[in-house]
Amino acid sequence: QVTLAESGGGLVQAGGSLRLSCAASGQTFSRYTMGWFRQAPGKEREFVAAITWAGGSTEYADSVKGRFTISRDNARNTLYLQMNSLKPEDTAVYFCARARNYYAVPSRSRADFDSWGQGTQVTVSS
Repeated sequence: QVTLAESGGGLVQAGGSLRLSCAASGQTFSRYTMGWFRQAPGKEREFVAAITWAGGSTEYADSVKGRFTISRDNARNTLYLQMNSLKPEDTAVYFCARARNYYAVPSRSRADFDSWGQGTQVTVSS
């Protein structure tokens, strides 16, 4: 069973930047597609971005495309989310997640991810 631990959240003004990290335990990180999701108060958890096991393919929600960048360092077992030009509507708890199967194609569906971190709070003030 993998353990995922997010960090890097905080309070930032609109237009600012944050970089989230997700450290994964275990030896098989490099075999899995990884993703970021977020959940705002009173809302469903929604897809943000995903990246394939070797980083060759990425996918983004339309709401963050051009502002957020997902990346990974397989040597460090770490997933990243660089968030620029932040908006108040980006305020949410951000979760990293691991795909259910080895070498999965990027997916926007929560059902295709079965391991989740505890989340890190991102608050963007106007």
